[in-house]
Parts: sequence; C-alpha cells; structure tokens
Amino acid sequence: MRIEVHVHGNIPMRPGATLAQIDIALRPWLAYIDEESLADAHSAYEDEPGIAYDARRRLLEICWTGDVGRNFREIVEEALQGLNPYTERAAEVEVTYYHDDGTDEYGVVFVGPTPEAIREAQRQRMVDDVAHLLSRHFGDSEIGEVVALVNQLFQRTWAEQGSLVKPSTATQPQPASLPSNRKRLH
Repeated sequence: MRIEVHVHGNIPMRPGATLAQIDIALRPWLAYIDEESLADAHSAYEDEPGIAYDARRRLLEICWTGDVGRNFREIVEEALQGLNPYTERAAEVEVTYYHDDGTDEYGVVFVGPTPEAIREAQRQRMVDDVAHLLSRHFGDSEIGEVVALVNQLFQRTWAEQGSLVKPSTATQPQPASLPSNRKRLH
C-alpha cells in the first residue's frame, strides 16, 4: 500500500560539510526512492524544491513529497540520523503522512551534532507547543508553572537516561483531524 508523505525542514550544516557527505548520509532515503543523488531527489510537486543543499548558506533544505510504503518511517529516520555528524546545530524535520481516509499522521525527527543538542531542541519544541496550547486559556504565570514542570521532566529524564538517548528520535506520530485539503502547508 502506498501513501503520500511530506517531509519538511531546514538543517544547518557545519562548516566544511560537503555535498558528497550529505549525499552519503542520505543514501538510505535516496535508495528507497530509487534516486542516485540529491540532485535527482525531486518532489512529486513542482513547486517544492525536494532535497537541496545550499553550500553558500550551509543549509540543507527539505521540502519533499512522494508516495512511500510502510517502512519509509525507519528509512527517513536512519537517513536523517546519518546527517548528525555534519550538522551545526539541532533542527527538526516534520514528516506528515496523508491517508486516503482524509486523516493525517504527523511526526518530528530531530537531528543535531550531539545528543545534548538534540535533547535541547526536543525540550524547546515541547515548551513551545505546551505554552502555545496553554495560552488559549491561561496567563503567563500559569504557563510558567507548566513550563517549569516540563523542564524538570526533561532534566530528570536526561539524568536517568544520559547518553543512552538515541541521537535522532521521532515523536510518535499522532493522527490529526485535519481535512485532506491542508496538505503541504508550512
């Protein structure tokens, strides 16, 4: 069974990272979509750049849509994890699956130069998400209380797990009640 997926994110690369290194890191993804190199990794939609590396800005830009099978989730995580040694700082890459029944499934893959940088990006994303959600009903002091608790949870988990945390982890995909016409909005 094939399903449409959209992968979107901008990953800052460290000085000295080359297109060849990025190409090799993304090899699992490129092989999955049967492409030889990044230059061939075009999106199913012409208005999307696909997977492109801007060497001048040292930025890997991903805005790619394609039809994939069940094991794509593992493939894209493996490929993005391969980028970790070449990243300048942590970044998130959104992965959205569009099901035929009109539901969407959304996840985030974090990449970064160290497990600590990735963990901090995950923590910051959680704080931003929680604060945004709570701001609909609560003031700054109440939001601050919850943010403090989120920070404590991250500190405790990091202390307990330490370096056992995988360098690139995806959030568990959550079904979204979005109409199918919301595809590819960023």
